[in-house]
Amino acid sequence: MIVDDSAVVRQTLTALINKQSDMKVVETAIDPIIAQQKLPVAKPHILILDMEMPRMDGITFLGILMEKTPMPVIVFSSVSQPGSVKALEALRLGAVDVLGKPHGSYSVGEMGIQLVEKIRGAAHVKINRRATSAMAQPLVRPSVTKPINLVPPTASVGWDGPIVLIGASTGGTEALKEVLMRLPENFPPLLIVQHIPPVFSKAFADRLNDLCAIDVKEACDGDGLRPGLALVAPGNYHMMLARNGRQWRVRVADGPPVWHQRPAVDVLFKSAVEHAGPRIVAAILTGMGKDGAEGLLKLRKAGAKTFGQTEETCVVYGMPRAAFELGACEKMVPLQRMAEQLCQSVHLASHV
Repeated sequence: MIVDDSAVVRQTLTALINKQSDMKVVETAIDPIIAQQKLPVAKPHILILDMEMPRMDGITFLGILMEKTPMPVIVFSSVSQPGSVKALEALRLGAVDVLGKPHGSYSVGEMGIQLVEKIRGAAHVKINRRATSAMAQPLVRPSVTKPINLVPPTASVGWDGPIVLIGASTGGTEALKEVLMRLPENFPPLLIVQHIPPVFSKAFADRLNDLCAIDVKEACDGDGLRPGLALVAPGNYHMMLARNGRQWRVRVADGPPVWHQRPAVDVLFKSAVEHAGPRIVAAILTGMGKDGAEGLLKLRKAGAKTFGQTEETCVVYGMPRAAFELGACEKMVPLQRMAEQLCQSVHLASHV
């Protein structure tokens, strides 16, 4: 079911979806009020939801929907700073994924491929009231306790200790929040690839920065790595690990999508293979598809410590499953224990 006040959007998305052999648009609505009336009859499996609509905004409607009739929701939101903030709020309330609405004349293009894949991913999501109710609780930054002495606090130049890499997709924004909020402020350098549209990635990084003891920012080309800093790959750009003399840095660059994704987890993971061995600790979290599995396997073969999120704690057990089936994961870890596992692993790596 498509809920959007734009007739062009409704018609274009309907045509795109109905071309697929495994999906069909059963209903559309111009606003949430009409959607509420049509839902009991249409009984859609997945809902595509705009944020800005007359009579009731998407956030209000999503809150009501997740309380009364929880289902997988894909947010289709404006690629602007206000739109990004609302999209992230929707993910907190239980939406499973987000897609950026293009500027100007409406064109499907690569966005159409992404939407189709997101719908397929959402079809595997199991929503329940208890889970969505827990996610809807207000975000409160935890009190920061005395940090675990994992790394020297002054080791910001010529860093030669562990480097942590994490990849995620569908359900990853909340999963990453769960992990990063549990990390101490002097945690080793952390590089993150989350499948997310442009502009949304900055809002996502800013949100994590407000919540976490570590610093979190959207990566820029040439950013240096240091303890206590997490860099999030910007939407629509790949991020790679590189070395410049004694300083580790990231490269942020354009390039063809990998697994229909830019940024792609595999691009980051594979860029770190030549620097692997005991210094790299890598994890792959919830997400649809196979992105990251090949790179994680290469890292493990090169001596990195590698982990995947367990099926029962994933929103979509796609990327971790692909990695597990390839033999890329040294261990499968529940989401609530992933931060602890990473802390233990970097502690061991720092003593190698």
